[in-house]
Amino acid sequence: MDDFYVSQSRFSDPGAQASWLDATPRDVAALRDAAFQLVFHYWAHGDITQHGFPASRREEITLRYASDMFARLRELDPAPPGGPRPPLHRIVGCCRDYTLLFVSMARHHGIPARVRVGFAGYLMRGWFIDHVVAEVHDGSGWRLVEPGFDEPGGFDLLDVPRDHFLTGADAWTAARAGDLDPARLVVSPDLDAPFLRGLPYARHNLVLDLAALNKHEMLQWDLWGELDTAAALDPAALARADELVELMAGADVDQLRVAFEADDVRVPPVIRSLTPPAQLPVEVVLR
Repeated sequence: MDDFYVSQSRFSDPGAQASWLDATPRDVAALRDAAFQLVFHYWAHGDITQHGFPASRREEITLRYASDMFARLRELDPAPPGGPRPPLHRIVGCCRDYTLLFVSMARHHGIPARVRVGFAGYLMRGWFIDHVVAEVHDGSGWRLVEPGFDEPGGFDLLDVPRDHFLTGADAWTAARAGDLDPARLVVSPDLDAPFLRGLPYARHNLVLDLAALNKHEMLQWDLWGELDTAAALDPAALARADELVELMAGADVDQLRVAFEADDVRVPPVIRSLTPPAQLPVEVVLR
């Protein structure tokens, strides 16, 4: 494993806030705890206005770059990450944001870290829910770290079992092999949009996971290349996803880079984003 995952990406780079992170803790457990204090999930606790947030702060879910996220956090509370923060001193976001901020802080301290996109089996019994966690390299291998929960119960937040969180590739493989009912892969069981469940969304997270492994840590509702809101995948799309899984096997950095060079998966300068609860995607020009 080279230094690829130690250096920041354009998304994880804290930019002008880098010196603010010098005071953050330098071990994985403490950084996980710090990241947990930085985000208030935009829907997991109900309407954010019921917790004292003005409705306008929901726009914080569109924050894409760690530099902007840390700048907003510093504006809300100048104390560097690491201590407890009341909810209103956190940014409104989701699992991707807990994870990106954790990865940014880990990389800042020279810890190899990366974002993984997939499905968690521990959020709601009987379902694998759209989710994002981190991976850190401990010198012998990669282990999954959950920054977005305090005590989910039953497992180590610093070493999430691989059958509890399925990466995009693992979820696709299990669904295609018949080991997992694709209908159990969802953004949320109560969302009836066909695109947000089953193989269409499994393909979506597969591509986002490939992008994250190439240090393009995208928002969950981003679309580019062949990603769309279709309710079903044609045989060519199924075959292409199968091919991507094979190319991602082993997670060799050079192999991942080659897989990411294809036009249908490489992130272009202009993407589309379907920020909830939007019905139509809007164009976004990336930095």
